[in-house]
Amino acid sequence: MTTVKTERITFGSEGVELVGELRVPDADGPQPAVALTGPFTGVKEQVVGTYAELLAQAGLVTLAFDHRGFGESGGRRQHEDSQGKLADLRAAVGVLAGRPEVDPARIGVVGVCLGGGYAVRAAATDPRVKAVAGIAGAYNSPARITQTMGIDAYRSALGGFLDRYDEYVPAVAPDGGEAAMAGDEPYAYYGTARSASPYWRDEVTGGSLHSLMTFDALSAADLLAATPLLIVHGKTDAYCSPELARELYERKPGDKEILWLDADQHIDLYDVKPHVTRAAQATADFLHRNLRP
Repeated sequence: MTTVKTERITFGSEGVELVGELRVPDADGPQPAVALTGPFTGVKEQVVGTYAELLAQAGLVTLAFDHRGFGESGGRRQHEDSQGKLADLRAAVGVLAGRPEVDPARIGVVGVCLGGGYAVRAAATDPRVKAVAGIAGAYNSPARITQTMGIDAYRSALGGFLDRYDEYVPAVAPDGGEAAMAGDEPYAYYGTARSASPYWRDEVTGGSLHSLMTFDALSAADLLAATPLLIVHGKTDAYCSPELARELYERKPGDKEILWLDADQHIDLYDVKPHVTRAAQATADFLHRNLRP
């Protein structure tokens, strides 16, 4: 088994201090590296930490970190800041590029769940990112939401989120209770020991939902012609649309790959074997092919 050294690091993003875990596999010379971004409300000890460890075991330097507002990082507490999270990813890429263990010409970004959308949007606008992978990704599209809801219902929902912008709502809740991530499936992960972390909190701002409803990841597809893309997605996913994953793949020009897994639930790709190990291995293989010297 590959020996991996884990180092706690801090770094700045637009004046906000972020806390991360850098994993460095035992190897000679500068190595390929990836920054990871994960689910809505997630922290580095949860899903991104799982994938960071598996990818490090597969020979990649990895950086899993808490985005601003979450976990141990600074910023407005429990608030989803879309542009801020993209700035955090730019900062993370910069940190990797400056590490002696990393080849700055061989850096990628990996996103899981909501992080999949952030990963493709970050890769679309940062030429330092040479490959990108989304796992069970949420490729949000306000245009698609309005097609489903209708423009009046969409704008009414946005108005409601703005009215409660500074209020806090539960992130998850049992038995159909009000929550930002409603339903039994999110609670089965975040409301149980499966997601145990001393830094995760069961609340988000109402403004976070406005951010989710207005963040556009799907349109990044057209800007990724020069960046190899891997999409790993469950065939069944009630929370991150397989249809949007396929549309991102089909719209993206240039090098691309897609892998469909026989998962029963979205959260199967958080911590359930063999889905997680298959997703991680496919991602590692993709990155090694596309982050060559």
